Amino acid sequence: MNVSKTPFNGYSVKFSPFYEDRLAVATAQNFGIIGNGRVHVFSLPPTPTGALTEIISFDTADGVYDLAWSESHDSLLIAAVADGSVKLFDTNLPPPQNPLRSFQEHTREVHGVDYNPTRRDSFVTASWDDTVKLWSLDRPASIRTFKEHAYCVYSVAWNPRHADVFASASGDCTVRVWDVREPGSTMIIPGHEAEILYCDWNKYDECLIATSSVDKSIRVWDVRNYRVPIASLNGHGFAVRKVKFSPHHRNLMMSCSYDMTVCMWDFMVEDSLVGRYDHHSEFAIGVDFNVLVEGLVASTGWDQMVFVWQHGTEPRGP
Repeated sequence: MNVSKTPFNGYSVKFSPFYEDRLAVATAQNFGIIGNGRVHVFSLPPTPTGALTEIISFDTADGVYDLAWSESHDSLLIAAVADGSVKLFDTNLPPPQNPLRSFQEHTREVHGVDYNPTRRDSFVTASWDDTVKLWSLDRPASIRTFKEHAYCVYSVAWNPRHADVFASASGDCTVRVWDVREPGSTMIIPGHEAEILYCDWNKYDECLIATSSVDKSIRVWDVRNYRVPIASLNGHGFAVRKVKFSPHHRNLMMSCSYDMTVCMWDFMVEDSLVGRYDHHSEFAIGVDFNVLVEGLVASTGWDQMVFVWQHGTEPRGP
């Protein structure tokens, strides 16, 4: 169990794909409604107990809602900011030399960002302006804008096997699957009767996608036949803010909710809820699996807390 408290409210937490002991956290002042933002980069201590050590932090004029590590440069972070900007930070450079770039195209808050894990040269952003944009670090402007959603786009996720395919989750109650080589979306999944807040692809089966919604449920879909979900997971008391597939186990998922809990699920068994953690005292907003250390997970929330723990142990420690 490793813990840290941030000055602002936590929104997103991401483990580095390069260093097993490195973690980035996106935060926003005043619950993201108005005020500044800050990106923190923490180092995990060598022992399972102890405080996280801040390596560096970057201040922004507006709240930071999400972030993604570059898959090609171990020190680069991309931040989704409430002022509509997308900012690139280099953790090897001091704050006065950051951000390296600031892309200003979205006309409303940028709520999600995901870096392409297979091609490793591009990333996508989701915005409350109802669009998704495709970017490359070597271009000054976006490569393309995807305009089909009828309401805010909250989340985007690249397919882990197909370098040109990503999905987007929207408040219009749909998930859309896109191929960047095609003019429009290739699939529309009417996933829930309420806003869809997040989507993620299974890391072992490229045809499975999970969605989480304001309707308090998580659903798992097979894109080969998406008329009905292959699993519907109920157990949260309020909107499910995020859902992530494990990088180590095909059937394991983690979610966080406005009910202040983080839950673990095995979507292939009848009693699918396999773990519930109630260590947050406010909305639980961000969760992540460490891709380099099996079972190591992190969460953050509006209580300004960041927790890192081994699944199966108590996040708050003994």
